[in-house]
Amino acid sequence: MTNERDNLRLTAYATDELSAAGRAAVEARLATDATARAEVSAIRRVIALLRRAFQSEPVWRLAASQRAAIEARTVRRRRWVPVAAALAAAAAVLVVVGLLTFAPREQVRPSLVVDDTQDLKRDTSAQPPAPLGSLPPTKAGPTTRSGLVPLRVPLPIPPASLIATPQPIPNEPNIGPARKGKRPPFFAPKGTVNLARGKPVTSSDPEPIIGELNLVTDGDKRTTDGYFVELAPGKQWVTIDLQTEATIYAVVVWHRYGTIVAYRDVVVQVGKDRDFIEVKTVFNNDHDNSSGQGKGKDKVYMEDYQGRLIDCKGVRGRHIRLWSRENTSNDSNHYVEVEVYGRAVKKGTGK
Repeated sequence: MTNERDNLRLTAYATDELSAAGRAAVEARLATDATARAEVSAIRRVIALLRRAFQSEPVWRLAASQRAAIEARTVRRRRWVPVAAALAAAAAVLVVVGLLTFAPREQVRPSLVVDDTQDLKRDTSAQPPAPLGSLPPTKAGPTTRSGLVPLRVPLPIPPASLIATPQPIPNEPNIGPARKGKRPPFFAPKGTVNLARGKPVTSSDPEPIIGELNLVTDGDKRTTDGYFVELAPGKQWVTIDLQTEATIYAVVVWHRYGTIVAYRDVVVQVGKDRDFIEVKTVFNNDHDNSSGQGKGKDKVYMEDYQGRLIDCKGVRGRHIRLWSRENTSNDSNHYVEVEVYGRAVKKGTGK
C-alpha cells in the first residue's frame, strides 16, 4: 500500500514532473511493484478523463499585456505545488456528475502541433550516401542519376528528461545498443512524402486507456500527456489505412520516449488488403515468436525522440499494421506518432 508521499511521487511520475534521476528511481520500483504500477495507471486514467471532460469547455485567452502583468507579480512566488490533491478533488467532482463513468469519447485533435519545419538540421555533406533498399547509389550521386534525395523527417524538440547517454536495459533479451548521436541520412526517391498524416487508424483496442486513435497520425510528436495513445496490456496492434495503394520506402514510429524504455515484439507489416491476407513484414524484433507473427531477426531498441526509421525497400501496399507487446517499464503499449513515407501509385499506370 502506498502512503501520501508515495502517492505524490507516483503522481509526479505519471505527469512527467520528475527529473531524469527521479524517473529512473520510480521505474526501478515499478519493475517489481505491481501495486505501484496500478497506481500509476489509475492516475493516468483520471488525467485522461479530466482532459476529455474539459475539452468541451470554452478556452479563455489572456491578452499579452495581461499575461505579462500576471507573470511579473507571480515570478517571485513560484513554487512546485503537488498535483495529487488537485487531481483527487477534480476526480471527486467528476464522480459526482458521473463523468468518470459516462464521459463521451470524442475524437479531438490537439490544437498545438509541431511545426513541420522543425527538423534536425543535419550536415550530410560529410556522410556517404546510404542506399534505400534495392535502390543502390550511383557515382553521379543521390540527387542526379539515381533520383534519390535525403528524406526529411520532422523531429520533436527533445524533452528535458531525455537522458543523453542511456544505460543498457538489464535482463532484456535481444536488446540492441543505444543510438549515439543523430540518425544517419536516409535516401528516398524525389516526391516521397508522409502518406499517413491525418489518415484513419484502427486498433485491436478500439477504446484506448488514454488518448484517441487519431493521435497516431495527427502530426504531433510530443511525448507528454495529451499527445499519445495508451492501449491495453498484452499484444496489441494499430493499423493505418493510407486510403490508396502506395510504394512505401520507410515507416517511422514513435512510441513513448524520454526515459529508458524499449517496446517488446515490435512488428511492422504492410498489407494490400485490410485483412492482411497479402502481407509483407518489414520489421520484426519478436525473437521467440511470443506474439505469433513469426520469429524476427531485428533487435529490440531503446526509444528516443528521433523515432525508429524502418527501411521498407519500396514495398507496395495500402494498410500499415504495427504490433507491440508491452514494454520494459510497464505493461502498456503506447504510440505518439507513426509516419509512412512513400508515393501513391498512379491509377492505371502501376507506377
